[in-house]
Amino acid sequence: MVIQARERGRSHYKCKTEMLPYAVASLPIPHSHNTNIFPMKYWYETLAVAQRILIELGRRRRSLVLWSIFPVSILLINGLILKERANLSTAKAFETAAPASLVGAALFFSCLGGSVATVVAEREQHTLKRLFISPLSGTSYFLGIFLAHSCIGIGQVILVYTIASCLGAQFQGSILLGCAIILLSIVSYVGVGFILGTQFARRTEDVNSLVAAFGVPLLILGGAFLPTSLFPKSLLDLAQYNPIYHMNEALMGVWADGKDLADISSHFGFLCIFAVLMIVAGWLSYRRMLRVERRL
Repeated sequence: MVIQARERGRSHYKCKTEMLPYAVASLPIPHSHNTNIFPMKYWYETLAVAQRILIELGRRRRSLVLWSIFPVSILLINGLILKERANLSTAKAFETAAPASLVGAALFFSCLGGSVATVVAEREQHTLKRLFISPLSGTSYFLGIFLAHSCIGIGQVILVYTIASCLGAQFQGSILLGCAIILLSIVSYVGVGFILGTQFARRTEDVNSLVAAFGVPLLILGGAFLPTSLFPKSLLDLAQYNPIYHMNEALMGVWADGKDLADISSHFGFLCIFAVLMIVAGWLSYRRMLRVERRL
């Protein structure tokens, strides 16, 4: 009887998650302003998709706990290493460690790895096929996944800098400029995640190998685990083409060293161009995946 009850519970949960396109179709869309009905439709559908993904993550509390533990542990390790080996004060060590721990590690795995895993899981659950026979638009689905992982990334930002502040770290530069760098980093990661998830990952088992093959070398070369000051000139030249390197250098320059936009213009400009390219490429990859799924 216990096994039967568990099976009934699993089938009920599966039924609820499979009804996403139909549930979104029943969302109330205001009709008070006829000129805004079309954009409001996308807005409500996007919120519904993002809410559904976040609710599922909330039910699987283990993922949220691990995504919280990982950036905190990286922050503490990097901070303690910098304090002891670079002879820095605790406050200065964690000011320097926070940017790399955040954009170089936490956002990478939650926004890039998470978006890859979401796209692959949705494909395996045949949610995309149900999308074709529902009023839910593909644009809203794309934006919903993007919004959900952006919320996770913002939560990690708050967590990392709250702990760093408790350990004495202070914001040295413009908060708005730092937030813009973080937003560009999230956009870049989610865009790359869509490209990898739609073009290279076919099964859930492919996610880990993709993230390991593409991500770990980029993280090391970007300065997430080793300070770029230790790199030889050949690696520094190669790092100029690594977006993670520019994320780290830009955020560290603003929030750790108090630099302004003029001082980090090369890093910020690279991130702006890269983020736009990744969103366009991610959208095109997503549309291509929809065409392929429609023919299957």
